[in-house]
Amino acid sequence: MEAVFFWVLATSLVICATAVVLFRNPVTNAVCLVAGLAFQAALFITLEANFLAAVQVIVYAGAVMVLFLFVIMLLDVREEARRTIPWVKVGGVGVVVLAAGLGIPRVIEAFPTAKKSLHWGEGAVSGSARDLGTLLFQGYGPLFLATGVLLLVATIGVVVLCRRDPEA
Repeated sequence: MEAVFFWVLATSLVICATAVVLFRNPVTNAVCLVAGLAFQAALFITLEANFLAAVQVIVYAGAVMVLFLFVIMLLDVREEARRTIPWVKVGGVGVVVLAAGLGIPRVIEAFPTAKKSLHWGEGAVSGSARDLGTLLFQGYGPLFLATGVLLLVATIGVVVLCRRDPEA
């Protein structure tokens, strides 16, 4: 039964993530992103990571999405929807994403502890948020740094794709 729940939630999450990328209306994208974050929180619950599920809902689906919606409301959505997609820039960002995707296995191989399963709340670890933070940043710290760099590159890519050309 757990496998059925997992596959339903995982498929729903992938559908929501795909909808965020494919739809052109920013409000629709934001709603699909909130649904995706809710499905991800549900996946955390199936893994018995209730703290992470609560943080997912409170921080991301709550606070961050409110900020996204404020930004969407401040933008002229109709003007942005009429803009053409800069396919050359999309191709350049795609090449960078492909290069980063091919480099991820090398980063994981450089840190042998990253291949181990993350067991939290078992044995000597009591299951508190402090213990989780200690566990994550001691054995998985470099991977968190690599994720931060990946998010920085993604942010730069979004800025490059959305930047208006001065001659236009």
